[in-house]
Amino acid sequence: MNTHKHLSRRTFLRNLSVGAALPLLGTVGTLKGWTDTFPDGKIIKRYPDPAIEVIDDRFAKYKIGNAVVERLWTGARWSEGPVWFGDGGYLLWSDIPNNRILKWQEATGKVSVYRKPSNYTNGHTRDRQGRLISCEHGTRRVTRTEYDGKITVLIDNFEGKRFNAPNDVVVHPDGHIWFTDPGYGIMFNYEGHKAEFELPTNVYRLNPETRKATVMTNVLEKPNGLCFSPKYDKLYVADTGSPKNIMVFDVIDGERLGKKEVFYETAPGNADGLRCDTDGNVWAGAGWVGEGYDGVHIFAPNGKLIGKIHLPEICSNICFGGVKRNRLFMTASQSLYSVFVEAQGVPFF
Repeated sequence: MNTHKHLSRRTFLRNLSVGAALPLLGTVGTLKGWTDTFPDGKIIKRYPDPAIEVIDDRFAKYKIGNAVVERLWTGARWSEGPVWFGDGGYLLWSDIPNNRILKWQEATGKVSVYRKPSNYTNGHTRDRQGRLISCEHGTRRVTRTEYDGKITVLIDNFEGKRFNAPNDVVVHPDGHIWFTDPGYGIMFNYEGHKAEFELPTNVYRLNPETRKATVMTNVLEKPNGLCFSPKYDKLYVADTGSPKNIMVFDVIDGERLGKKEVFYETAPGNADGLRCDTDGNVWAGAGWVGEGYDGVHIFAPNGKLIGKIHLPEICSNICFGGVKRNRLFMTASQSLYSVFVEAQGVPFF
């Protein structure tokens, strides 16, 4: 006989008062980060989620009291480059060491392999026509996936020299593609093919019609994640070299960079992938420090840290998605996470 179904209310309350863990309830955690694991494997978290930290009152309006951080899937070796396809209701992201692009379907929660091999693809975005733009470590190129699935090589060299390993990518409203080339894909065989550097670690602007690129800046040691401000008059770039900073540049006429300054000093950790919301706040994947640091850091337009979303893994990259662009997706080490926020990402097109 299953005695759990016949526990009296008095016995139930007495057990709770002494901290007993009933199989019916699962394992009771601490009040901070309180969770219960039920027999069906479901994880229940108490509202409001303490993983969403308000550091400055300006962030309070973006935190939803009854929304929690959800781990949607785990099983990668290094998750990167999330990009949302609202027209299909799915998210794509890279599992670089496993040489594949994964697909999470919102309606079912199912994860499948979208492309394998993927040429050790890292960052993704969409162009103004909604096509997938990807940075490939293995082939050291930037590609576009056409509507019929065909892959078009947009560029694979600069002035006759091979790129290091294009890393992350964004698209300007004028259609030009901006991407970083720090070279992580040629430093080791784990995420590409080990090779010698042929070019400086630049940020490029690519004309997809002419297939010609221009160097936007060469002053960063490891230019990594990047994003534009809502008005496209600022470019934010995470430098994961030395020093560890998020830099901000003035964008002049959409064609060149002007004044630069340190937006935020991220040391001892790194900022990686970046996104802006429609209010101009910068959301940054962060990590390589540990508990209390790893996750997502949110900055006001003046560079003030206003909030954090704590994760148990290093957060490599982020994007906004969902029907209202208010669901933040986070690629973090081996997993994919999400949380609903009262902020909206800047739309792609």
